[in-house]
Amino acid sequence: MQVSEDRLRSDIETNAAFGSVAVEKGHSRTVLTGTEADRNAREYFCERLRDAGLAVRIDRVGNIVGRWTPESADPDAAPVAAGSHLDSVPEGGIFDGPLGVYAALESVRAMQDTGIEPTVRTTSSVSPRRRANGSTAACSVRRSPPGRWPSETALSLEDDTGVTLESALDGIGFRGDGRVAADEWHAWLELHIEQSERLEAADVPAGVVTTITGLSRCAVGITGEANHAGSTLMPDRSDALAASSEFVLDIETAADVETETDTAVATVGKLDVRPNAPNVIPGRVELSLDVRDIEQESIEHVVDRARTSLDRIETERPVTAEFERPWNRHPVPMSERCRTALSAAGVDAGIETLDLHSGAAHDTMHVANVTDAGLLFAPSRDGISHNPLEWTDWDDCAAATQVLGGALKRLACE
Repeated sequence: MQVSEDRLRSDIETNAAFGSVAVEKGHSRTVLTGTEADRNAREYFCERLRDAGLAVRIDRVGNIVGRWTPESADPDAAPVAAGSHLDSVPEGGIFDGPLGVYAALESVRAMQDTGIEPTVRTTSSVSPRRRANGSTAACSVRRSPPGRWPSETALSLEDDTGVTLESALDGIGFRGDGRVAADEWHAWLELHIEQSERLEAADVPAGVVTTITGLSRCAVGITGEANHAGSTLMPDRSDALAASSEFVLDIETAADVETETDTAVATVGKLDVRPNAPNVIPGRVELSLDVRDIEQESIEHVVDRARTSLDRIETERPVTAEFERPWNRHPVPMSERCRTALSAAGVDAGIETLDLHSGAAHDTMHVANVTDAGLLFAPSRDGISHNPLEWTDWDDCAAATQVLGGALKRLACE
């Protein structure tokens, strides 16, 4: 089986034109739910699925599924599925998501070109709607695992302008019927760009993910007293921002020095400083805390350290603090069966692979709650993503797709 780099590149470059953004350097696109760019990307994908002889269906939250059922396969057997997402962040790159979508389709086309037919299972190429939580909704079929949404909840989600997912899908003609039953899949695989530099540094074209990092999202509020910046002497101040800066440094130490793993990270990425004026001592700061690791124990340590830090700050400074932990997602290990299939496919194709973890969340973390799932990475130049400079060399795209296709073939013949 040999994938076509030219065919894969053509699809990704065509998709990149939908929602393209003019930039001085790189290649950029903005494809948001319900936009004309979203409609065009979806219609082109459906067209390419049909060109390859796949049966196309769209579920009620906008997931697009193309299914290949060769004569050799049992149409009633649980299918093997692969895919990713077609949408993007504002002014993002052209590979994040679409590489996985079109790599899945190219894997099927490569099997068709070579005359390889799964002897047991059908194969599906899937495009979940990640940023509208389509993958989340798809994985709540029948089992409704904790933290997953029914389709009614997903359809009622609103964007910043108050437009619901249901309205957005109706507006572009992509609200279908039924549900993608991910818990009925035999297995799921996703190819995604790494969004880090490990594969590039190792000069390896494909990475087999061992675990998707866990994540705790916390909200912190520190209240002092706003006062005049010139008239209030330093000993008399209750500066909420100065107190917050101590908290940020404590968190940095907790993740970098105190945890026993080398994969723990913690980020204070958002601050709301009030009244946010140059001549006023900050009286209130609200900030975010993002903690991630592949070991839940180290996540708990950093979160506990955050609480301890706030207790100390309240004792030593004339401020008060609040702490909430609205979101905690445990690390998600990838299926040993899927990892083995990916690694073996690399060996079969003579393509080196590297085992590594994922520090970013992906559609696969949801699918893994209901069926065996695997995640494969392709290198990212300089580790850049969500940026017009995001880039994966075309030969690396093809090599990773070759590994994906080989693993799909293995799983489909189990």
